[in-house]
Amino acid sequence: MSYALQDVAEHNSSKSCWIIIRNKVYDVTDFLPKHPGGSGLILQFAGHDATDTFDLIHAPDILESYLPKSKHLGAIDSIAASALQAAKRSRGKTEDELRMEREQAAKPPLNRILNLQEMENVARRVLSRRALAFYASAGDDEISYQENGRAFSRFFFLPRVLRPVSGTDPSTTILGFKSSIPVFVSAASLAKLGHPLGEANITRGAGHTGIIQMVSSSASLSYAQIAASRLSPNQPLFFQLYKNKDDAQAERRVREVERLGYNAIFLTVDAVYLGNRERDIRSGWELNDLQQMRKEGVKKGNSTPKELLRMQEDLEVEEVDLNGTSGALLLNDDVNMTWEKTIPWLRSVTKLPIGVKGIQCVEDAVLAAEAGVDAILLSNHGGRQLEYALPPIEVLHKLRMERPDVFAKLEVYIDGGVKRGTDVVKALCLGAKAVGLGRHRFQAYGAVGVVKTVQILEREIVSCMRQLGVRKVEELVPQLVERVDFEPISSKL
Repeated sequence: MSYALQDVAEHNSSKSCWIIIRNKVYDVTDFLPKHPGGSGLILQFAGHDATDTFDLIHAPDILESYLPKSKHLGAIDSIAASALQAAKRSRGKTEDELRMEREQAAKPPLNRILNLQEMENVARRVLSRRALAFYASAGDDEISYQENGRAFSRFFFLPRVLRPVSGTDPSTTILGFKSSIPVFVSAASLAKLGHPLGEANITRGAGHTGIIQMVSSSASLSYAQIAASRLSPNQPLFFQLYKNKDDAQAERRVREVERLGYNAIFLTVDAVYLGNRERDIRSGWELNDLQQMRKEGVKKGNSTPKELLRMQEDLEVEEVDLNGTSGALLLNDDVNMTWEKTIPWLRSVTKLPIGVKGIQCVEDAVLAAEAGVDAILLSNHGGRQLEYALPPIEVLHKLRMERPDVFAKLEVYIDGGVKRGTDVVKALCLGAKAVGLGRHRFQAYGAVGVVKTVQILEREIVSCMRQLGVRKVEELVPQLVERVDFEPISSKL
């Protein structure tokens, strides 16, 4: 059966809510109260086309996973499809879209990018405001986010000289899987906000350079699409698990990635509740205001003060949404996980290696070792969760000083604040097996940007190792670094 736009438009309330996605009609009425982001996010599009917003933040197969077949009503007719296409063409580009086009045209050629900060600077210019707010937002005043990077400046090297350094090899293994450098892509959600190809860019770039990608539960491509983007079936992929409060649903997710050939499960434990990410929250308000203006037919440049005042009053009556883009991703997660219950449960449903992502103190690192997990990732979620959580490099240092025995029981990684090969080497000297790198700096150049990033890091890591007097990562030991009580002047970058 096919539908005209008027047929769909009649179902525009919580009592009967239909939406159009990619020219297909879905009845989401019963799903409204179950939507992780709240019913209001869907009701904004009730009776209308929701494709653009849906595709930005959802994996393509999510409708098949969460919506019964009986709610897949059919396609819109050819007249309706043509009308939607014409409306899209005539809508014109927003100020932000025009800005992004200018920045894309002006970005430097990739061969002139010398370091990761320059890569990130380009990404910050070319990303949409919404994407940047989501990727770069952090908790409260973003102090932990800033200190994650600054903390590396408190560790200085004690290089050794008159040692042979020809044939320096930065390769390593991570949970037994080969990696060209001791760096992996740490899990992060919604890559399509930054590039239309989303996580597939990272998968291809990681395959070309021989590093490992950790895939988020909240990826904007399906786990199958990401797995299919591997350059070979043997390319390793790790999976970051946000555990659903429904054990059966969580188990289905684990079974799915196992079947798709993922090689390890990393249980995220530092985000059972959402941090106060105000930049992301404001971005959501701006998007909602824009959608409200379009719905009311108010266009920039001809809005009267009376119209704008009425809209503002309407918005103030509604409950304020403090979730932002991030909030909807966590609302169904298990907030009652424990060492005694959750780790044994995960062991019972998978034979894959298990890591715990989000360890933030020595005591929990010890508990992880006692629980028998295979790895821990020291992380404060990039400073996006609890403000004033210690920088991971500081936690790593404390763990090395207080409980060096833990490093013999499991593999230890860190993420957060890494911008130079020297940062990677400092972490390895203190006992980390590898470091994780966030993905938003990859988005400016797509898959080739991933390749360039790895090349930059490899060059910097090799250079640092040679100047330290070592040829293999196994030779990076605590005696090569020292924590100091002063901080150097700020970098010119």
